[in-house]
Amino acid sequence: MPDFSTLLAYVIVVVLLFLIPGPAVLLTITRTVQNGRKGGIMAGLGIATGDFLHTLFATVGLSTILMTSALAFNFVKYAGAVYLLYLGVREMMSKPSEPRPPKVKSAGALKSFVTATVAEVLNPKTALFFLAFLPQFVHLERGHAATQFLILGFVFVSLSVLYTTSIVLGISALGKMVKRTTWISRLSRQSGKFVGAIYIGLGLKVAFQRQ
Repeated sequence: MPDFSTLLAYVIVVVLLFLIPGPAVLLTITRTVQNGRKGGIMAGLGIATGDFLHTLFATVGLSTILMTSALAFNFVKYAGAVYLLYLGVREMMSKPSEPRPPKVKSAGALKSFVTATVAEVLNPKTALFFLAFLPQFVHLERGHAATQFLILGFVFVSLSVLYTTSIVLGISALGKMVKRTTWISRLSRQSGKFVGAIYIGLGLKVAFQRQ
């Protein structure tokens, strides 16, 4: 099981990533505006479900690699760190762009959940992110790797549900004042360097951590 310091660092990083509006947030807001509080919450739950499925896929795949050899697992871990460094540098150097809310048709709560789940599961960037992100917080000396992956995934999903639900409730409470996504687009355009710094920090964490 991950120790307290590892879990704390993990939670902080996840929360910082959540604070930067991305496609999942825009989808949740769009569903809330179109279908109300229930639609938004179900979309958020669908996104969290998709993330948990990615966690399961990563757990199975990486645990299989670990069964082959710890050296192979460490190779994957460092490869993930390099990928995060690449994402960080790319974000730091990219020009601000105008994020557009997804074009989705109005739907019921169940369809909102299903479509959000499918969209998240089929997103290859999400799969690569989980394969690169989770191993940075797994320490083989702390016990079974699969257990650590599942704990980290559960924490991620729990924080995701809390975050998207708070957004939905905030939009429902403020109504038309926050239905326009102009402020989100503005924040997203300015967030590249911040997100890039998080990715680079994760990559450097592995590069300089004690073996």
